[in-house]
Amino acid sequence: MRVGVLGAGSWGTALAHLLASGGGHDVDLWAFEPEVVAGINSEHRNPLYTSDVSLPGSIVASGELKTVVERAQMVLSVVPTQFVRGVLPEVGRHLSPGVPIVVCSKGIERKSLATMERVFADELPGHTREGYCALSGPSFAAEVVRGMPTNVTVASRSVELARRVQSAIATRFFRVYTTDDVTGVELGGALKNVIAIVTGGSDELELGYNTRAAIITRGLAEITRLAVNLGARPETLLGLSGVGDLVLTCTSDLSRNRQVGRLLARGRHLSGIEREMKMVAEGVPTTESAYQLAHGRNIDMPITEQLYQVLYQDKSVAEGMMALQDRALKDEWTPY
Repeated sequence: MRVGVLGAGSWGTALAHLLASGGGHDVDLWAFEPEVVAGINSEHRNPLYTSDVSLPGSIVASGELKTVVERAQMVLSVVPTQFVRGVLPEVGRHLSPGVPIVVCSKGIERKSLATMERVFADELPGHTREGYCALSGPSFAAEVVRGMPTNVTVASRSVELARRVQSAIATRFFRVYTTDDVTGVELGGALKNVIAIVTGGSDELELGYNTRAAIITRGLAEITRLAVNLGARPETLLGLSGVGDLVLTCTSDLSRNRQVGRLLARGRHLSGIEREMKMVAEGVPTTESAYQLAHGRNIDMPITEQLYQVLYQDKSVAEGMMALQDRALKDEWTPY
């Protein structure tokens, strides 16, 4: 089929490569940067992201969103979370009825505190219920683009649609599971980035493996509390889009969010870190959204709260870590 991929960052480029080389699809790749369009079409390389990887000739880049969307039989949206709403009106004008949308962005929108499913429902109300999927799981672009074995989950309210997308994008090296728990898959993928920033900071301070394991475990507990409160099933957070993605992002320096935590622990200010990063670290705005959701719903999320204070109230990483240790003692198990 002809697939439109919206967003030519590292993840969008990796997915376009996967669809073209592994799936045999023709891929139209929408890129914001003119140099990316030129590089892919003339040299079959993305000059800004994964520049060392040769891309199949069946990938055609375009700076025209209309062209990419109107030709697509399936659309993968890899636009950074905070910019998704801005591109959807034009997508809606050119999207054919019945074309599946697979959202691969991981985050929660600022101000509205909306998941991606809700953003799409707001902007494409006639298309979301039966045409919307969310893809998530432990999947670094740098490994996917090199054909390393990867397992992910695709979620849709329509089981039939999830299985159609599963068949379309799965390859021998890219195994795809399905679920109907869209909320759990989206929140697991978004909130793990928050915990990854904290583990990066802890590791930079050399607080040890014990601390890292505790942050991941207690991080999963608070992710699950919020996700279940918002309608997710707890078992989803034990799957690939939950604990799988959480472990990956917290333990590898390929993680942009983990790197943010390391730089914060060195005393760097957030504004300087963000200026220097070529790629978006979704955990930064997601921390603000998760903090606001937790307070509005009276959900206990102490790790998220301490990171919020580090990012937005000038608390140091070391002070945040000690504040977590100094909390009142409690039972480990708490109901959702």
